[in-house]
Amino acid sequence: MPKNSPASTQHTVESIYLTESRRVFASLVRLLRDFDLAEEALQEAFAAAVVQWAESGIPENPRAWLISAGRFKAIDTLRRRGKLDELKLEIAGRMDEISQANASSSNQEIEDDRLRLIFACCHPAIDRLVQVPLTLREVCGLTTEEVASAFLTNSSTMAQRIVRGKSKIRDAGIPFIIPSANDLPERLESVLTVIYLVFNEGYSASSGDTMTRADLSGEAIRLGRLLLELLPDPEVMGLVALMLLQESRREARTTSGGDIILLEDQDRTLWDRKLIEEGQSLVEQSLTTRRFGAYTLQAAIVAVHAGAESTANTDWLQIIALYDALHAMNPSPIVELNRAVALAMQHGPEAGLAAIDSIVERGELLSYHLTHAARAELCRRAGRFGDARTAYEEAIALVRQEPERRFLERRLAELK
Repeated sequence: MPKNSPASTQHTVESIYLTESRRVFASLVRLLRDFDLAEEALQEAFAAAVVQWAESGIPENPRAWLISAGRFKAIDTLRRRGKLDELKLEIAGRMDEISQANASSSNQEIEDDRLRLIFACCHPAIDRLVQVPLTLREVCGLTTEEVASAFLTNSSTMAQRIVRGKSKIRDAGIPFIIPSANDLPERLESVLTVIYLVFNEGYSASSGDTMTRADLSGEAIRLGRLLLELLPDPEVMGLVALMLLQESRREARTTSGGDIILLEDQDRTLWDRKLIEEGQSLVEQSLTTRRFGAYTLQAAIVAVHAGAESTANTDWLQIIALYDALHAMNPSPIVELNRAVALAMQHGPEAGLAAIDSIVERGELLSYHLTHAARAELCRRAGRFGDARTAYEEAIALVRQEPERRFLERRLAELK
């Protein structure tokens, strides 16, 4: 393999880090059963790649090279700590256990360490409040701040939950395997939640300079497809459909400069019809079973949007009815907020404002910037410009994503 320049190698390693680092990490955790040791080994493996690949060239399978390098780096670390001898037999046992687990699941042709790690993080022995945050942080690489934002809580509280989860996996010896068909259902809800929260962070980042992160949404869809192969459950169908239908609009959601384009202003010819057709087919399959849940209902709502030629031609009454069904199944102020926007589209801004105000009066979603953003938009449409200015200012004070901030500031400037 030819040598590469240091700059070229650095760029390649950075690109591979973005796409492969969490998969490499998942494999190292499976081998080492120590999150912190695996993270340290991961960083050392990528540092070694920068040096060695400049000399020897990029390997044919960079991920395999990094996993192998990380494993040796971990062994060096254990040797320095004087713990290698006491762990040598244990690690050998783990390798045998992993081989047996892989062989037992070979009929499903599932060979994905990240999916295994998700199931480990969602083990019933781990507190339900910890399962999803732990997976988002350790499997998917979200920062503690991003995870805290997804759960509308503070970073210190979330950090404590994540540490507690890692300790539980280590101390309880939770296996890193795909569970049997009999054990899958009890872990399914948490796993679906994890995958969808990862997708949400990719579809609309909680903070940062860009609105979307294609790496996260793409990985969530890939994991959803793997799970659907493993378990063709109606709600797995619904989740995959929901992600595909939302992802179909990616190219139309922002300008070339990264600014937000609202749904009503999007060029619908840019929507990916192939993803829409696949998503609509999965929605129909799930609905036919009559055993569907919240993800399928959410997908059905997005499918109505996907099938409409314009905002004006959208069947808002059907969307309101679907939100009613969703709220009956899964009561949530977020569902109420989305329903309020649909109400405004069908019955006028004052109807939507009344619904949003009832949420706010209960003291819910006060720290959620989209509550104030939605209220500001409806006040603007109703001609209540003073109220709109106040609501825009409240939303701007809470927003953490730069494209959203620019959008809200633009709206506010238009009022002034």
